[in-house]
Amino acid sequence: MIAGLIRWSIQNRFLVLVLTVLITAWGLYSLRQTPVDALPDLSDVQVIIKTSFPGQAPQVVEDQVTYPLTTAMLSVPKATTVRGYSFFGDSYVYIIFEDGTDLYWARSRVLEYLSQVSGNLPDAATSALGPDATGVGWVFEYALVDRTGQHDLAELRSIQDWFLKYELQTVPGVAEVATVGGMVRQYQVVVDPDKLRAFGIPLAKLKMAIKMGNQETGGSVIEMGEAEYMVRATGYIQSLEDLEHIPLGVNAQGTPLLLSDVAEIRLGPQMRRGIADLDGEGEVVGGVVVMRWGENALATIDGVKARLTELERSLPDGVEIVTTYDRSDLIHRAVETLQGKLIEEFIVVALVCAVFLFHLRSSAVVILSLPIGILAAFIIMHLQGINANIMSLGGIAIAIGAMVDAAIVMIENVHKHIEKEPLTDENRWRIMADAATEVGPPLFFSLLIITLSFLPVFTLEAQEGRLFAPLAFTKTYAMAAAAGLSITLVPVLMGYFIRGHVTPEHKNPINRVLIAAYRPVINTVIRFPKGTLALAAAILVVGLWPATRLGSEFMPPLDEGDLMYMPTTYPGVSIDKAREMLQHTDRMIMQVPEVKRVFGKIGRAETATDPAPLTMIETVIQLKPRDEWREGMTPEGLRAELDRVVKYTGLTNAWVMPIKTRIDMLATGIKTPVGIKVAGPDLAVIQRIGQDIERVLANVDGTASVYSERVAGGRYVDVDIDRERASRFGLNIADIQDIVKSAVGGMNVTQTVEGLERYPVNVRYPQRVRDSVQQLRLLPIVTPGGARIALADVADVKVVDGPPVIKSENARLNGWSYVDITGRDLGSYVAEAQRVVADFVDLPAGYSLAWSGQYEYMVRAKERLSIVGPVTLAIIVLLLYLNFRRFAEVAIVIGTLPMALIGGLWLLFLLGYDLSVAVGVGFIALAGVAVEIGVVMLVYLNQAIRQHIATAESESRALTLADVQEAVVDGAVLRVRPIMMTVAAIIAGLLPIMLGGGTGSEVMRRIAAPMVGGMVSATILTLIVIPALFLIWRSRSLHVNA
Repeated sequence: MIAGLIRWSIQNRFLVLVLTVLITAWGLYSLRQTPVDALPDLSDVQVIIKTSFPGQAPQVVEDQVTYPLTTAMLSVPKATTVRGYSFFGDSYVYIIFEDGTDLYWARSRVLEYLSQVSGNLPDAATSALGPDATGVGWVFEYALVDRTGQHDLAELRSIQDWFLKYELQTVPGVAEVATVGGMVRQYQVVVDPDKLRAFGIPLAKLKMAIKMGNQETGGSVIEMGEAEYMVRATGYIQSLEDLEHIPLGVNAQGTPLLLSDVAEIRLGPQMRRGIADLDGEGEVVGGVVVMRWGENALATIDGVKARLTELERSLPDGVEIVTTYDRSDLIHRAVETLQGKLIEEFIVVALVCAVFLFHLRSSAVVILSLPIGILAAFIIMHLQGINANIMSLGGIAIAIGAMVDAAIVMIENVHKHIEKEPLTDENRWRIMADAATEVGPPLFFSLLIITLSFLPVFTLEAQEGRLFAPLAFTKTYAMAAAAGLSITLVPVLMGYFIRGHVTPEHKNPINRVLIAAYRPVINTVIRFPKGTLALAAAILVVGLWPATRLGSEFMPPLDEGDLMYMPTTYPGVSIDKAREMLQHTDRMIMQVPEVKRVFGKIGRAETATDPAPLTMIETVIQLKPRDEWREGMTPEGLRAELDRVVKYTGLTNAWVMPIKTRIDMLATGIKTPVGIKVAGPDLAVIQRIGQDIERVLANVDGTASVYSERVAGGRYVDVDIDRERASRFGLNIADIQDIVKSAVGGMNVTQTVEGLERYPVNVRYPQRVRDSVQQLRLLPIVTPGGARIALADVADVKVVDGPPVIKSENARLNGWSYVDITGRDLGSYVAEAQRVVADFVDLPAGYSLAWSGQYEYMVRAKERLSIVGPVTLAIIVLLLYLNFRRFAEVAIVIGTLPMALIGGLWLLFLLGYDLSVAVGVGFIALAGVAVEIGVVMLVYLNQAIRQHIATAESESRALTLADVQEAVVDGAVLRVRPIMMTVAAIIAGLLPIMLGGGTGSEVMRRIAAPMVGGMVSATILTLIVIPALFLIWRSRSLHVNA
């Protein structure tokens, strides 16, 4: 069938060329339309429910909001994990779904279940779904700065909230614009409790008066003079004066009692849970652009920057927008790096072909067919919606060498035919058809094997699956395109381009050198075939030694160009202390010369995608271009210097990559390579277990830092209401709680309407009556009966310990330990750490440990590959059998795989790489190309033996051992050039990846290393072992026939 297709293509060559032009045009269009990003989106399909419950402590939020929501969401179809966070005033519930679930289907299911449970939530709690964004959604960040001092933080926050935010949300691809830092302007009604008591006004009456004094209504329409007038009664609060004149009633003399008579009314800042700082110079207002799921990151960022440029003209004098994080820089670097690698590989492969073939026109066949194969891969990428990123482009990069193999072997075979029969216009297409059909079918099958050998990568799940799927898709598409072109376009191009003088093989200097070096080796193999196999087996056993010395990791660190400083403080830190820590650490970071800009954030932004407590610092560090770094400075050296410069008591330094860390935190909640989640019913016990883990792991070799959350380490002032004492004054629990909630904590009772802007109106008691436990006990209360009492008369007020933040997973309370490791591989570290924890940490009944973070991914990937690997090997065996139709030849080819393995292992060992998913992908790719080399060698040996059989039959004699030996020499020595060309093209295609740097090179090098090392060892042993096996097999068949 394959031979028939080759002949059909040659007969219909004009049609093949027309189709090629169409595919090229379509490929160029797809290339222009393909979305561009730096990394594949590694985040899970997740839906976030954010619930605001203002002023409420984490324990109250957990009991009344988070727990009811998490238990309800456990029933959502396809939900795998439900993670809850209870903060002060906010609840976040993350529902993580199975791979492949459509995000909008998931959102509709969550909304359906939320509607069922929302009736059970408190009236003051308002729930909403987070944006339709993912972990890689934070694509652009900026800060609003006024260096002239004309505008304060409240004014800058108003510009951000009521102007920039809504303008940017109209940009295509933007799901949300979140604000961080600054101060929200608040109308504060500071009630004097003594005046309330003197006038006998309950606090509830005052709040009701404010609400009733802030509303507008319509009065339908009236008709005057044949015209219709709409009636409107105004009444919105729009200034402090409006608030001051709100009536509370009249006294006995008929004098009106106004709000200003019992309260001080002023403007002030609303309580905040997030602060932003720029370069350590002071607070600023920040904006975070969150990209919608599945959008083109580069197009979205370009749209945002263009809109910001337009909007800058509308900003007040002195206000400027400073870019603090821009992922487009990383995207451009990543794409430019890989585009450069593709061009380098293209040039190197073309040079290899030109040098080996010694004929530029023949090289043109390879040079023309290669980009068409790449464009064909882009067509399918575009149709499937795969982004162009470092992994998808990397798939094409590692395929380039193997893509030209078929063309190389076919061209070489044509040259062989031309030596026997010179080309003329009459015999040109016949010779092309004969040469192509001779080697075409086995080459097609070998390319098909390379294509199908990537099947295990498609079975990877979760983060590792999403990382390598684009690479697997594009490599598969590129190889499939190359396989298709090798039996359609390549024979046609050979017919048009191979003409003129072709240097005979025996005159080619490269060929003469190769034959001179290889002939003594093959002669030795022919004399001692069994000894050769014994030596190869010994080399194989010894060569596997590095496998015992290699460590394991999930993924090598991926350099994103920027850094994030992400330490954790101890719980209970005040907002003022948080601001001081943020500013000091930012100043320290700015001392390092390689740092361009520092944008620090402590606490959370106004978005559901940021569940950061007030104890979490997230400082984005923009670095200068590498050519501006000091001589000899490396990313590792920079981290070490930052670690030395930034020293702050109570902070444990952590330098991480922004995108990867945000994805990890949303996927597992863990920001370090290893995390331990302790689940159980009592937070105090969970904290004790966490401290035990912290103690025992500190002594494990390779522990850089270990920190267990103090899940019960917060501080509470408990107001314990005595029902019996309260009942004597006619007070219920709700009456006293209302006073605590609004008078002590401050309660937003309404909001002003000032044009398009809205600001809260807050009622609270003065600070002097609520700044200590003693003052709280004396807090005055007016009862419904007019009695004047203190809070201590109806409640016990005391300081207790409690949870600063409550985390849960699948409705089980959790405490997390973060472990950072250094100088040791992940796999061996976790194995020892698990043993130490099992031996020295006691778990009470009802408590459990779960190891999470990157380790979780590594274990899952290892299990999946161990199952699918043998299945892939079986597919390769089946395809080989379909080609050769003899199991003996299949076994000979499969014998090259262990030989390829040892070269890959040795190169990994010499480079100091650990085994990882990237290395595993490299070995999977190696299996396909190593089999191909074996197939090519066997094709030539079979060709030679068939010629000798034909010669023996023409001489009417039986095939002898000497004939077989001579056939081995002819098939191996005389055809060493195409074999070495194939190998050289594959290795040369990978060298730019191995030797280059740039964004994504850490991952790509680990994929290429096993392939380069394996190809070297596979080639050496293929040139020796396959001829020896072939000779022994054919010799035995001679004895059987005799």
